[in-house]
Amino acid sequence: MPTGVFSQPRLVSSSIPKNMFNSPGLSLALQQPNIDNQGDETRLGENFEGSIGRRSREEEHESRSGSDNMDGGSGDDHDPTTAAGDKPPRKKRYHRHTPQQIQELEALFKECPHPDEKQRLELSKRLCLETRQVKFWFQNRRTQMKTQLERHENSLLRQENDKLRAENMSIRDAMRNPICTNCGGPAIIGDMSLEEQLLRIENARLKDELDRVCALAGKFLGRPITGPPLPNSSLELGVGTNGTFGTTMATTTTLPLGHDALPTMVVPSNRPATTLDRSMFLELALAAMDELVKMAQTDEPLWIKNIEGGREMLNHDEYLRTFTPCIGLKPNGFVTEASRETGVVIINSLALVETLMDSNRWAEMFHCMIARTSTTDVISNGMGGTRNGALQLMNAELQILSPLVPVREVSFLRFCKQHAEGVWAVVDVSIDTIKESTTFVTCRRLPSGCVVQDMPNGYSKVIWVEHAEYDESQVHQLYRPLLSSGVGFGAQRWVATLQRQCECLAILMSSTVPTRDHTAITASGRRSMLKLAQRMTDNFCAGVCASTVHKWNKLNAGNVDEDVRVMTRKSIDDPGEPPGIVLSAATSVWLPVSPQRLFDFLRDERLRSEWDILSNGGPMQEMAHIAKGQDHGNCVSLLRASAMNANQSSMLILQETYLDAAGSLVVYAPVDIPAMHVVMNGGDSAYVALLPSGFAIVPDGPGSHGPISNGHVNGNTGGGSSSVGGSLLTVAFQILVNSLPTAKLTVESVETVNNLISCTVQKIKAALQCES
Repeated sequence: MPTGVFSQPRLVSSSIPKNMFNSPGLSLALQQPNIDNQGDETRLGENFEGSIGRRSREEEHESRSGSDNMDGGSGDDHDPTTAAGDKPPRKKRYHRHTPQQIQELEALFKECPHPDEKQRLELSKRLCLETRQVKFWFQNRRTQMKTQLERHENSLLRQENDKLRAENMSIRDAMRNPICTNCGGPAIIGDMSLEEQLLRIENARLKDELDRVCALAGKFLGRPITGPPLPNSSLELGVGTNGTFGTTMATTTTLPLGHDALPTMVVPSNRPATTLDRSMFLELALAAMDELVKMAQTDEPLWIKNIEGGREMLNHDEYLRTFTPCIGLKPNGFVTEASRETGVVIINSLALVETLMDSNRWAEMFHCMIARTSTTDVISNGMGGTRNGALQLMNAELQILSPLVPVREVSFLRFCKQHAEGVWAVVDVSIDTIKESTTFVTCRRLPSGCVVQDMPNGYSKVIWVEHAEYDESQVHQLYRPLLSSGVGFGAQRWVATLQRQCECLAILMSSTVPTRDHTAITASGRRSMLKLAQRMTDNFCAGVCASTVHKWNKLNAGNVDEDVRVMTRKSIDDPGEPPGIVLSAATSVWLPVSPQRLFDFLRDERLRSEWDILSNGGPMQEMAHIAKGQDHGNCVSLLRASAMNANQSSMLILQETYLDAAGSLVVYAPVDIPAMHVVMNGGDSAYVALLPSGFAIVPDGPGSHGPISNGHVNGNTGGGSSSVGGSLLTVAFQILVNSLPTAKLTVESVETVNNLISCTVQKIKAALQCES
């Protein structure tokens, strides 16, 4: 066993425990001026020890230090209780702490102003002080801090009071000499009260805001909108519906404009959204919707057909002449990708709109493309009980199944609008120019989304547009042509995934079972197997892309190839995984074979022994098959490896495969035989432990057919003008290297998984007769 180890960095504890410097006491003391009135048992015990007896004067003297004696006492004191016949009173001197002691005490006080008895004892040993000296020093220092904070707060309150007094005087002066808004001359108010005057000013401000919202509503609905008639009575102006003075605005504002009213604006309590924020979001969403619809409906010269692949390419010069950038100019160093795709999907427009506007359903529909998503703010719920006018703020992490392409983190607005009966559009647009971001932006989402139109047979025609700007420097050379052509994150992949998923749902909801499916599995058993397969695929994608939703730790190992990413994590208390240290390794390579041929080779159980060490060197037998599409490759299957001799035990492998126009996937994991019997009978699949491995296949980008010796992408593999298309293959494994979560990762474990990847790739190349 090699002596070197790979483990996560650990903090080496010093003589003082680390947790003593992580106490929130300091933040509490700095934020609450009356901290001593809190119900903290430790502080009460320290501040009220005198309930039994007060400290002696001798202890008080010994507790003082140079930083505590702020008033500069004389340093001597006499005991007045000395009897007349006793010895003369002895002088007591202050115990002055050394500058080094004070410096270290001050440093520790900033980290933990309330040390416990054990911590004080350790401090006293380190600083050569008595325990009570340390205790009294911290008490005096807290008192001093509290006094300083109270003084500072009082100063701020006095300044605020002066400011309010001056503002009050200016308002009173303005009320004494009002100006008429109609003629500009002096207004005659008479005996109007100050409260009524303030209400009139507030109502004038609300009327201006109503006019602005009505203008936005007119633009939103495509026709002019007028606000409700304003009451003439001053009493109606000043009193709300509940009989109280309406000087504040509710968080929900509904305009009674009939069926075509502006959608209800909902302001979450966790964010202080203002009317200005909502107006800016709505204006951006309307501009993005207008751009999306035009890009979906306009052909040449905005979109030009690619001669080689037949895909549509965006004419950027025509785009800049037609549209004004709604999120500003492209950042320096960013590149643009744009694509458009049209397809027919087995879903109606209302169901698709509901899926896109629900973050959980959206992530489930495109689970291999979306690593994580959430809705952070709902600005509009829609109107008339529909999604028409729904506007919400969302975050998402988009992924390509390769360790060579970083996950795209985007924050965007999603806006839904009904344009006609059975015609809907959903648009996304980044908000980087409106809302400040705490993270460095590497991708911006220009107006992107889909236009959905119902068809008579229950299908829908979907026109999908994807338009983005991103930092290309973080993408590996092998994948740059794929992304720049709009294939990696483009519209074709969204439409292909949507078609495949909707076809799968239609088959699973059908009462008839496909003939090639094994009828021995019950309906509940099929559901349990499909649920287990989806969890397996999700875990596989997480191990390849390492999104923030999964806590993977990257390893920098010198004996691992440059393009191989190795990560580790601890599996604890998860019934769906074996406990211990899990190691994940993934890499991507280019192969000069078509994606279809590569997919057919990897999913064929009869050829599995040519690359899989789990096959025991022989063919595998398909024990169960659940179809997920018309293509035979879209399925979930259960494979059994044949035992070559009596000493080898038979095992089961759960496998999911799919194929669409954008790529294909083969994911598998060894499973326990008794557990799978429970699942096939309809039992809970959450307790089946598995670690997935597999392959992701995408066609290489246009004009790119693999790397050459210097690492750059080669534009042609042959010497002539014709080129042979290839595939980008991602290989990933997850293995359990130790069943103890506290164990250390060894070099041998890293070398084992690295050799496993290299050996698998070489076997695939040899079987397909590819050059090494």
